[in-house]
Amino acid sequence: MPLPQDAASVFDRKNTPLMRLVDATDPQALAGPSPCVGWSGLDVVQHLIDTQRDFLLKAGADLPDPAPTVAALGPATAWRTHAEGVARQLAVDTLAERPYETPFGTTTVGAAFDRFYGFDLLVHRWDIGAAAGVPVELSDRELDQVEEALAGFGDAVRSEGVCGPAVEVGPDASRQERVIAFTGRDPRA
Repeated sequence: MPLPQDAASVFDRKNTPLMRLVDATDPQALAGPSPCVGWSGLDVVQHLIDTQRDFLLKAGADLPDPAPTVAALGPATAWRTHAEGVARQLAVDTLAERPYETPFGTTTVGAAFDRFYGFDLLVHRWDIGAAAGVPVELSDRELDQVEEALAGFGDAVRSEGVCGPAVEVGPDASRQERVIAFTGRDPRA
């Protein structure tokens, strides 16, 4: 049976492993440096909240104010509060199916959200795990999704705020290590 493809279900499939990681990880461990230069794991969680929230508010979503913050609520509660609000908004067809203009053409709010912020959920889950010293294995399906997103970004993949220069890995590198290295992260650090 095929998986549901509505925006809320797609978000849930990418959010659930991240939620489990953040829930299970000591907040002090998340204070460690992440592969994102200058950011701790806590900063990565807040980045996900801030960027997703900014996109959805600009697209017309109705999210609670003020935004949840890692500093005020801790990473698990802040992320859960945010993710529950996102899921509720993506379940509203009038928002998720609304036309949305991107540099790549016209799509829907739900598809645009998944194209970039779904990619962010997967890659930043790895970053958060790395910051906390918790190994994160992306599934083949998730790696397919990251590779598809990277290919879809075209030359913009190396733009500010997307991915840094690819990191060289040896011929013995796993698929995940190659994909992570392509995003500008050292998968073996």
